[in-house]
Amino acid sequence: MKKKYRLVLVGDSVFAQVAYEYFTHDSAYEVVAFSVEAAFRKQPTLFNLPVVPFETLAQDYAPTEHHVFAAVVFTQFNRLRTRLYQQAKLKGYALASYVSSEAHVWADCELGEHCFICEATVVQPYARIGPNVVLWSGNYVGHHARVGANCFTLPHAIICANAEVGENCIVGANATIGAGVTVAADQLIEAGALVLATCGAEQQLEAGPQ
Repeated sequence: MKKKYRLVLVGDSVFAQVAYEYFTHDSAYEVVAFSVEAAFRKQPTLFNLPVVPFETLAQDYAPTEHHVFAAVVFTQFNRLRTRLYQQAKLKGYALASYVSSEAHVWADCELGEHCFICEATVVQPYARIGPNVVLWSGNYVGHHARVGANCFTLPHAIICANAEVGENCIVGANATIGAGVTVAADQLIEAGALVLATCGAEQQLEAGPQ
């Protein structure tokens, strides 16, 4: 695929390494660097590309010429990824999204900025996916379902038609959220769980320090 944009990946963990492969081989983005906050920078290069301090990123990688994607998992109930992507936006960077060429995302769904959608995922018509959402491999989001900002769903999670998942949720592998069910913000849906009743705000989990 012809490369049109230069991309900096924020992060150097396993997600950043996987994101590098996806963006490199299945997108219009050319990854040119990785970036982490200075206190967590433990290596000068990754895949023969520089790993640069996030605090000074704009000095060497101008916001006018580069996009950014925060390749961070659900640390601190997705707060870390959210903070980094918002800070990159404040620095003036355009935000990248990745939608696999092997995902089926209908044109009539709504997709927020800075999302990552892996292969074999289906997002049906009129679904709404908020910003900064990760849908891992084999996910299913039914028609008219809503996934709130900053969520992370693991492989083969199913969110049925008209269901609503609140912000910052983590949906485990092979979990199913039934049709019309509402899940409040900051919920952890365990792997393999079957959720057929609304998870209310009184059941919210502690998200940890930001």
